[in-house]
Amino acid sequence: MSRNRQQKMSKRTLEQWLSEYSVSHQNLINKKIHWLCVPTIFVSLLGMGMSLSVWFTLVLSALVLLFYMKLSTPLFLAMGIFILICLSVMTLLPLSFKVWAAVFVVAWIAQFIGHKVEGKKPSFLKDLQFLLIGPAWVANSLMRRN
Repeated sequence: MSRNRQQKMSKRTLEQWLSEYSVSHQNLINKKIHWLCVPTIFVSLLGMGMSLSVWFTLVLSALVLLFYMKLSTPLFLAMGIFILICLSVMTLLPLSFKVWAAVFVVAWIAQFIGHKVEGKKPSFLKDLQFLLIGPAWVANSLMRRN
């Protein structure tokens, strides 16, 4: 990838990211699937990570939060709270790596079904950073409803 393209991609605002992500998330069925599965994937990733290495997972979570902080302070706070809720759920439901992995796989299958219904490819196939924008899109959807 050219340096100019990398700079342009990293300089996007939250609104630009969300707008581009929304293009492939217009169908109501796909939206509902994503509203359920994106947080499920996020928590399952944390669960798998915590099963393998608590410190690595916490450091990686902090780096993810830095990405969100660069985009928006309210998003950073919302995702920070969400991560704390996820960690609390993991404490209450101490599931094994295999269970978290199964949840992860099922949620991804559902998302691909949603994109089949939508008729559009997932955004992350264009840019892997969209894997972090999905949770931001869900959080933004929740913040706009209130």
